[in-house]
Amino acid sequence: MKQEEIHQFLERFFLANDCEILENKQGYLIVQLTIDLDKELMNRPFYWHYLEKTGGVPNPAKLTLITNPTIAPKDIKGELIHFGSPRLHQLFACAKKLSGYIRLYENREGKAQEHTALKPWININMKISYQCDRKRDIFRSIGLQLINGQIVDDFQSKLEKLPLAAKIPDFAFTLSPLIMPKSGITRIENTVKQDLLKEDYTWAEEAKQRWAKDLRLLEHFYEEMEDYSESLETEKLALQEQYEPKINISIINGGLFYLTSEAI
Repeated sequence: MKQEEIHQFLERFFLANDCEILENKQGYLIVQLTIDLDKELMNRPFYWHYLEKTGGVPNPAKLTLITNPTIAPKDIKGELIHFGSPRLHQLFACAKKLSGYIRLYENREGKAQEHTALKPWININMKISYQCDRKRDIFRSIGLQLINGQIVDDFQSKLEKLPLAAKIPDFAFTLSPLIMPKSGITRIENTVKQDLLKEDYTWAEEAKQRWAKDLRLLEHFYEEMEDYSESLETEKLALQEQYEPKINISIINGGLFYLTSEAI
């Protein structure tokens, strides 16, 4: 991740979380944190506990983040932030925590001023990890309309082409779902499971063959040793952990989207 990309990420992160960017210059930026982000990032629980008990006036911290020390002014004092720095990883974790769920509406501003129905869609973005002694990750984005049950793959890329807003636009109204979000999530999960059942699992069989080969070598190595049972079992478990084929599905984030009939 290049320093320019880190700078852009910081801009988007703080603006998305309603922070005021006091200075945004080449190589650095100064940010006024909100109360919520101060609590998330600054690790001063006793300060906030004291304020809540005494009713004092909150004073969220300011952050000065230096993204390129070669071009930032020499008199700027702040945190050097780069890929791998603790602060950047803290911000990544915070972004993941705060962006786990979102609700957005298709914004028809500038189009004909007519009452427009917006239909509810639920979306889940997930990572599917195929693991053995090798690993492969696939990302899927699936949307399900909560009225007719239509399922659409690659949903995120379709959303990115739409004008979306956090507030429902004027002259628009939302339709009530016939499928509850919890039921919609279950339908998406079942769709993914059915798709996985149809896949080619040659990779898993090949991993089992490599596992069996290494297991034979391991047992041969221990054949002439005495009192080896505990060590052998430990190494067998290690081989199982390394080779056993498994598929892990982790949800990255999701959201509820209200879209026009022609959007998807």
